[in-house]
Amino acid sequence: MADPTPSRFTNLRNAFFSGALLLAPLVVTVWAFSKIIDLVGGTFRPVFFFYLPERLSNRPWVTVLLDIIATCIVIVLVTILGYISRDVFGKFFVSVAERILLSIPGVGTVYISVKQVVDTFSTQKHQLFNKVVLVEFPRKGTWVVGFLTNRTQGEVQARIDQGVVWSVFVPTTPNPTSGFLIMLPPAEIVQLDMSVGDGMKMIISGGAVVPPWPPAAAKPDAR
Repeated sequence: MADPTPSRFTNLRNAFFSGALLLAPLVVTVWAFSKIIDLVGGTFRPVFFFYLPERLSNRPWVTVLLDIIATCIVIVLVTILGYISRDVFGKFFVSVAERILLSIPGVGTVYISVKQVVDTFSTQKHQLFNKVVLVEFPRKGTWVVGFLTNRTQGEVQARIDQGVVWSVFVPTTPNPTSGFLIMLPPAEIVQLDMSVGDGMKMIISGGAVVPPWPPAAAKPDAR
């Protein structure tokens, strides 16, 4: 019967391949960075360091160091250019395009409406939706998922006879950019614990994606 114990050669071979697999990502990373530094730094080093004493220019380590510095300078300059183009030129071109669209009869109205919808569902105005709720709509016994948007209503609050009412946006599925604004007493609104993001996923998926319940943080530890 063959000895099942691995031979010394097999152990050495396995150890070698294990070490090679561990070093391969590091070697590839170092090689890639060296190529980038050689390409970028070698190209722009004469631009940034156009004058060097002869006693320094003949030393290889000085050349490598200057290539690294030149590469870092290029990265910083490209990043600054990106910020400038996004914050200055980007806003300028967006402003010009908006003025052109608003000057076109009919198109301006559509553009404003679409922009308001997009802004409503953008991450900057994510706080507009305070809570995921359940309400009976369009009739009693039929429950829909909605978002609580406001607890005060100004004139609406003053002119109705039902006391306090809250605003709830009930989106359509699978396109949540349209829906219904309904106003209900707090007693007719069931507030849920799921996040606004989970509620939106549930609506867009038509109910196919349902957040786990109870939430993982609330589950007791398994013993």
